[in-house]
Amino acid sequence: MAIVVQKYGGSSVADVEKLGRVAEKVVAARRAGEDVVVVVSAMGKTTDQLLALAKQVDETPPRRELDMLLTTGERVSMALLSMAIQKRGVDAISFTGSQSGIITNDRHFDARIIEVRPHRIEDELARGKVVIIAGYQGMSYRREITTLGRGGSDTTAIALAAALGAARAEIYSDVDGVYSADPRVVPDARHLPELTYEQMQEMADVGAKVLNAQAVEFARRAGIAIHARSTFQPGRESVVRRTVEGGGTAVVGQKGIVRARVRDASALRDALAIASEFALPARDVSLESDGATLVLATSLAPDWAAARARLEREVAGIAMESGLGAASVVGGATSEALLDVIAALGRREIVARGIVQNATRISALVREDDVDHAVQTLHEEIVAKE
Repeated sequence: MAIVVQKYGGSSVADVEKLGRVAEKVVAARRAGEDVVVVVSAMGKTTDQLLALAKQVDETPPRRELDMLLTTGERVSMALLSMAIQKRGVDAISFTGSQSGIITNDRHFDARIIEVRPHRIEDELARGKVVIIAGYQGMSYRREITTLGRGGSDTTAIALAAALGAARAEIYSDVDGVYSADPRVVPDARHLPELTYEQMQEMADVGAKVLNAQAVEFARRAGIAIHARSTFQPGRESVVRRTVEGGGTAVVGQKGIVRARVRDASALRDALAIASEFALPARDVSLESDGATLVLATSLAPDWAAARARLEREVAGIAMESGLGAASVVGGATSEALLDVIAALGRREIVARGIVQNATRISALVREDDVDHAVQTLHEEIVAKE
């Protein structure tokens, strides 16, 4: 039988009623003749609550102990879902990330998967069981419990799909796929039925929250199609695959941006090393004769305050401009589109603090308070006119 990997986010299993509805979906897929592996996130806001609890004890808690604490959230979800599936007459078994054979590097709070050994999963599938996996977690080669950072359950699901040779990976959340902008910011944003891996990864890198960028990279390397769907409103979906017929352009907003400037290549190396150590996304690096600049996405960092303190203490001559955000046009990043972005922002009197273009996107740095306005403007002036 074909293997399908399903992932359900925290909003999909937020309470016992919703968890039961997920169980019914899983049972239906199993009874339709598919081998089903399910990856679950922690229920609702459990991870945020556990993190807040830790900070009541220590404002800067040790990362190892955070991993030990936060991984309990997914263990609750996996056990309850397994119970709910078995209650409905289908055999199921739950595994933690370490029991699933997910091997990571030796970093806590933002580990990277280096290998998947899914032997126990394969054994249980052969016995006819649905296998429930705790997302977001693994075990390092030193047998330490680790977590995979923001969106880590997506990464778990895609990595398992690749290791198991799954027919597809289905990512379920509270939205029915990917849109040309965040519908909460742009109510008339268009649904995108198909996207390439490259477009989806670029969108995730600059702030789109539907899929995790590392997960998309796993899917690209393995050639696994990702189906992004709504858990409780079946119908439309967005499929991410290697080649698509349409695709389309999207606008993505991101707040919590800091632009850092350093005086030379040596200081740039130091800044990038610290950013990597703190899992602080750094992009749009530019090195010139009079110094270098880089953009830091602080909202995605586990501990921006500590990272900033290290940067200011150890990077010679660093200057950081905060209070910024970015509005990025992903897809169709031509020179004509660049001119259109500049003109559109100018007409709405939105001041661009900087504009960067690469092969797939155009990003404008603006004041953080202007991000939503910039996204609305670029969607109306560029995407809606396609």
